[in-house]
Formats: sequence, C-alpha cells, structure tokens
Amino acid sequence: MDAARAMEALNFAPLNNKPIRVMYSNRDPSSRRSGSANIFIKNLDKTIDNKTLHDTFSAFGAILSCKVAMDDIGQSKGFGFVQYEKEESAQSAMKSLNGMLINDKPVYVGPFLRKQERDNSFDKAKFNNVFVKNLSESTTKDDLVKVFSEYGTITSAVVMIGMDGKSRCFGFVNFESPDDAARAVEELNGKKINDKEWYVGRAQKKSEREMDLKRRFEQSMKDAADKYQGQNLYLKNLDDGITDDQLRELFSNFGKITSCKVIFMLCNHTSALCLNDV
Repeated sequence: MDAARAMEALNFAPLNNKPIRVMYSNRDPSSRRSGSANIFIKNLDKTIDNKTLHDTFSAFGAILSCKVAMDDIGQSKGFGFVQYEKEESAQSAMKSLNGMLINDKPVYVGPFLRKQERDNSFDKAKFNNVFVKNLSESTTKDDLVKVFSEYGTITSAVVMIGMDGKSRCFGFVNFESPDDAARAVEELNGKKINDKEWYVGRAQKKSEREMDLKRRFEQSMKDAADKYQGQNLYLKNLDDGITDDQLRELFSNFGKITSCKVIFMLCNHTSALCLNDV
C-alpha cells in the first residue's frame, strides 16, 4: 500500500528538472520483451508529456509503464508507448482511441511490435526493383531480360559495367508489378545459372542496406546473449590480487568453463565474468 501511494504521488514528479517515472520493479524481462498489453501511439502533439499521456490512457485500466519518446534536448518525438497490466485494457484503448483527436491531432493507437516483428514487416514491404548479383562476366542485359521476363512485364534492366568496360557481375531489373518482382525473387534467388549461384533480392537504398546490416548485427548479438542466458555469471567485490587462473580453478569444480576473465577498472575495483556450459 505504501508503494502504491508513493507511485501515485511521485510518478512524473520533477527531480533535477526532469520528470521521473515510477513503476513496480519487474526483475523478469520476459513480460516486457513479449510486448503483451503494450501499445504504440504516434502523431502525438508535441505538448503532450508523460503525465498527460498517462492520464489519457489510464481511463482504460491500470498502467505499468508510460513514456513519450524525447530527443536529446527534451522535445517530444511525437510518439510514445503505454503498457497495461491487462491485455483487455490495451485492446479497449486501441479500439476507443485509434483515430481520435488529442489536442486537435488524430492519433494512431495500435499494438506494439517487437523489433523482430518490425524487421519482418520491413522485409515484406512491396517493391518493384530487383537486385541480382554473382552474375557471370558474360551475362548481358538481354540475358537478364530473358530470364526475368518469365515472371512478368519488365520496365528496365541493366548489368553494371566498370571503368575497364567489364561487367561488375551485378545488375538491376525493374518490374511493372510488385507481385511479379516478389515472385522472381522467391524463385530465382539461389538458382544456378551458367555455373553461378545468383543472389536475387529487393533492391535497397544505401540507407536501407546500412539499416539492414545493423539489424542483422543486433540480432546476432541478441541471439548470442539468449544462447548463454543463465550460463553467464557475474562476480564482484573480488580482491585486487585475484587472477584469471585462480578464478577458473575456483569455479571449475562446478562444471566446464568456456570463458573466464577478471576485469580491472580504473577505480581499482575488480569484477569478473564466468561462462559455464551447464
């Protein structure tokens, strides 16, 4: 009861000129990662702050977390997130508020999508322009047209040529219909033509390629972290004289260790990481 009263009184109260957010501690990250009862709001008026968003959405149920995204100078980015205690509350809020005017602006209120789901949505975006690489040096524009025209009407095709006049072994094909482009990618990607295994995919801008690489890197890091979740131990308050070998010897009685490292910090405190197989 004391915790509930403190949360009600202090949530969004200013502290050092910043509104603090107060919520119940949740040591289990699974509920946050699942996106359950979590909704996304965009096209918010820039004057709407955390408290206003909380007051607006609290009419539909108990809120666990509420946040308006801010930029580096503390200005609203025009979107935010609300996580309810119950899924029913989130559904009711989406049904009632999506498209409604808040401060004379129609807002979008929909389900929160996890990063992986957003990535999948990005991958399924419609496109007309197809990128093909790993061509043989003898492949010409006419060859591309011949192969890709089987899947629909082509508006343009090109094989990229280098400064030396030789093929750079990649090119682009533009379809009239996005459905034809998608079918060509699905059926031709990985197919062997002239002893070369073609890569065929959606043509991307440089910014999209960089974003895609970033997503893949972040996903690989997350997969690695998930793989070793529950196996990685953190130790602190070690004596400054403890070495890697001493730490390994101490913990080896409990199972096979794949990684063991003592970390020395500038403040002379010592911590360590141990990674076990079991």
